[in-house]
Amino acid sequence: MSHSNGSIKAIIYALGANLGISLAKGLAAWHTRSGAMLAETVHSFADSANQLLLLWGLRRARLPASEEHPLGHGKAIYFWSFIVALMLFSMGGIFSIYEGVHKLAHPEMPKSPWIAVGVLAVSVLLEFGSLKGALSEVRKTQGKRSFLKWFRQSRQSELIVVVGEDLAALLGLSLALAAVLATIVAGNPIFDAMGTIAIGVVLILVAVTVGYEVKSLLIGESADPDTVTALSDFLSGQPEIAELYKLITLQLGMELMVSVKARMQEMNSALSLIEDINRVESALKTKFPQIRWVFFEPDVRD
Repeated sequence: MSHSNGSIKAIIYALGANLGISLAKGLAAWHTRSGAMLAETVHSFADSANQLLLLWGLRRARLPASEEHPLGHGKAIYFWSFIVALMLFSMGGIFSIYEGVHKLAHPEMPKSPWIAVGVLAVSVLLEFGSLKGALSEVRKTQGKRSFLKWFRQSRQSELIVVVGEDLAALLGLSLALAAVLATIVAGNPIFDAMGTIAIGVVLILVAVTVGYEVKSLLIGESADPDTVTALSDFLSGQPEIAELYKLITLQLGMELMVSVKARMQEMNSALSLIEDINRVESALKTKFPQIRWVFFEPDVRD
């Protein structure tokens, strides 16, 4: 649950920043007629909608298990995270490239470009604050892993999406600012158009990267490697277990399913065997509160 609260904080940071940024960009894009500003406006409005979808996904993931969904709805957040990646790809990336190509075919100098520069500069600061807030939540679960390793191994799809969006937004804003400044200095609107296309390329690359990671979670991934190692060490150290044969984990949003196959110390009395298994399961859930389901199979061979 603490991981969920951290994700919600990161999403709220991003939503607050993007709502303010998108309104300011929209007014600046309308006034200046800058393609780069328009691309960034659409990007920020899409990001705001994306954060609302992530909040909805987290809410759906908390629905209780039912006969139709016996393992709960935890993976709902993976579905909505994947939808967000698709929106970032289509509404952000493809639109930006389309707008840039249109501006190349019909070049037009932005009006009052320094307004765009001011809005973009402020937006960079706001987006940096949003990214800083998201990274502070990442550090709570990152441990000693590098950021890239955390990105590949994290099972928090909503946090992966928020960080990816914030990074894309910061890169996009930097490109838009550079494009507008180059247009002012050179007096040539082609730089504005090229900046718009570059923003689209960045958004598509980030969307594909995020979508690939979330797709893997949607199909089904184990717990992260550190957790799997900790689970294996814990089970192997229990006095009731003689030998751990197999450990299978499945990440279901914030919850975890664990399947254990092991040779138990007690093999003569069925009642004692059941009590030993119950003690191990109880200790496992106490040590790892994210575990919701445990399926235990005692055996004498792998």
